[in-house]
Amino acid sequence: MRKRGAVHDHSADLPAFRRHVGDRLRFLRHRAGLTQQALAERAGLDKQAVSLIENGHQSPRLDTAKRLAAALGISLAELVNDRA
Repeated sequence: MRKRGAVHDHSADLPAFRRHVGDRLRFLRHRAGLTQQALAERAGLDKQAVSLIENGHQSPRLDTAKRLAAALGISLAELVNDRA
């Protein structure tokens, strides 16, 4: 049982979060019929950044996630949560 005010180490959750966001981004990009290059151009990013995120090697910063969501025509919540 967690004590009130105790700090939880989320570092172990980071790889799972990266994979989830990457898989979700890939799914949404495919659904939109876009290549990584096309999505990157719409979001003002380079293709390598999209690839790193989709493959779970990098978590997008908040501003990057917002740009990706806008480029896909979805909300930020839809990008990170498949129940949104």
